[in-house]
Parts: sequence; structure tokens; C-alpha cells
Amino acid sequence: MRRTVLVLLVAVFALATVLGGFAQQKSVFQGNSKEVYYMVDFVSGVEYWVGVYEGFKVAAAQLGVDTVYTGAIKYDLNEELDVYNKVVAKNPAGILACPMVPDAWIDPINAAVDKGIPVMTFATDSPQSKRFAFITSDNVKEGYAAADAICKAIGGKGEVTATENPGQLNHEIRIKSFKERIEKNWPNVKVVGTFATNQDMDKANSGLRTVLQAHPNVKGVFTPEANSGLGCAQAAYDLSKGDIKVITADINESVLDMISKGEMFGAIQPNVFIQGYMSMMYLYMAKHNLLNPMNGWKADGKPWAINLPFVDNGLDVVTKDTAKFFYTKNFLKALDSRGVEETAQQWVQRAKPTLTFGK
Repeated sequence: MRRTVLVLLVAVFALATVLGGFAQQKSVFQGNSKEVYYMVDFVSGVEYWVGVYEGFKVAAAQLGVDTVYTGAIKYDLNEELDVYNKVVAKNPAGILACPMVPDAWIDPINAAVDKGIPVMTFATDSPQSKRFAFITSDNVKEGYAAADAICKAIGGKGEVTATENPGQLNHEIRIKSFKERIEKNWPNVKVVGTFATNQDMDKANSGLRTVLQAHPNVKGVFTPEANSGLGCAQAAYDLSKGDIKVITADINESVLDMISKGEMFGAIQPNVFIQGYMSMMYLYMAKHNLLNPMNGWKADGKPWAINLPFVDNGLDVVTKDTAKFFYTKNFLKALDSRGVEETAQQWVQRAKPTLTFGK
């Protein structure tokens, strides 16, 4: 009996020693506050980026690393690339970038990767570059969802139109998919008079008025981004008091206000928080090379094993019934966050000890 007890005590002590050793080991997901990850975009005042950055910095705070939000103030490729190149010169731990024009970003992204900086793209992509991952809501699905929603709203027959932003890949895919879906699934609906706005609200407003003069039977409008949606919605409401249904992609407070009041039909909204959150996680995994999957990444000479050509962060169709759940100001208030004004380290200091979710 004594021998059995002694053996059990030795076993328990050995197990405790092993577990204690594990407990003293630092988690690979326990980063350093000196590690800084940058998020670079364009039209940096757009509300869409706030939700993305919120997810980005929440993940960073949980990992113990820091973040910086920056980007071009205007819809200007050269300005965005200038900001990006200045970020690369700082040799950050990683970069989350939203390329305006795919091919123009190939060399800048490759230059950063060649320096050992992992680069990931979001919302819009540069697929021929060496970026290791791209995350977005599926732009094809967004176009399909917009087409189905607007065609149902107009009773499955009639004319619709759309705005375009030539050169921006995600917008081009949304509009192309919108047209394809209607042509295939809605035989009694025709797309007419599409026009370019380059995300300019005034151009969208005047452009729709011009289209309606040539096509007075248009009953629905799709825009691939919020600024054009606001311009079109204002023109449509002025002329039809809501009979012309406008649906946009992406939201901001003004879009939500118009949807809530019935002045705009709806919006397609990617899950921006998940987009930012998972981006930070993937950048961290790439930076620390945490994966060694069953593939030929070493033979291919890649700097890191992770390779995610497309990650879908999901989407929602926002309507008058659901708009109240999508206000950024309410979301930030619930997190006690100051949005893009706040770094990850500031966020984590205020969030302690409540840095857990789902409770």
C-alpha cells in the first residue's frame, strides 16, 4: 500500500513539474509592444476604415503589439503610395494595405516583402504582388446580394442602373457581378446607363439625374461605395420620394440615417471588424512564422509559410429594419473606444481587465 501511494506521489510530482514548465513558457501569441503594425488606406476619413481598424487594434491589444492607422486623405493613388512608402521606410512588423490600383502596387508591395516586411491586402487587392494574404467580403457575393435585393424591391421587372469607379478592383468586381446576376437570374430586369463617379457625391447626384433624363423608367440604383450611394440616394429621393430604390456597398452614419428614414433602400456591408481582426492575426502569424504546413514554402524560397490568397470576412444586407445595429458611434461606445484616434496600446490599457469578449 505504501509503495502504491509513493508511486502515485512521484507521478503527481512529475506531472506537476512538467505542467509547471509549460506554464512558465511564453505563449507564441504574447507579443512585444515595440512591434508596430501599420494599416494604410485612402480617403482616410471614410467611416468604413474605423470598423476595420477597431478589429485590427483589438487583436493587436490581445497579442500585446501596437498599431498605427494612416493613409491618403484624398482619393489619390500617388498620395496613398507616398504614405505607404514612408511606412515601409520605418521597417514595421507588418503592413495591412488597401491598394487603389492593383498593378501600381505590385512593385511597392514586393519591395517591402523583399525587406522582410509581411504585407497583407484588404478590401481591394494587388493579386500579382507578393502580398501573402487578401481579406475582404467576397465582392462577387456583394454584387449578387445587391442585385437580388434591388430586383426583389422593384418587383422583378424594370430598369436599373449603377455607378462605377474604373481602376479600383473591388468596385469593378461588385458592378460586374451585379450585372451578371441580373442577366442570369432576373430576365425581366435590364441594366442601363451606368456612369462613373470616382466616389464623388456630387458627381453621383448629377450623374443619376442625367441618366434618369435618358432612362426615365429606372427604378433601382446600385453603387459600389457609400459616397456615390449618398449622392444617388439624394437625387433619387428628390425626384421620386423613395420610389427609386438605391442600394450601396459600405455604410457610414449618413447612409444609415437615410436608410432609417426610408430615403435610401439599403446597403451591403462587409463585416469590417472581422476584416481588421483577422488581418492582425494573420500578419502576426506571418511575422513570427508560426506555421509549418505541408507544402513547399521552403523550397519555393518564401519568407513565411502562411499563404491566404482570399479570405472571406462575410457580409450583411442592411435595411431599414436592421440599420440601428450598424452605427459606428454605438459600436465604439460599447467598446469604450476612440476609434482611429487610438493606438492598440492605449486601448489595452483602458480595457484591462475586461479584454475578453462574449460574456
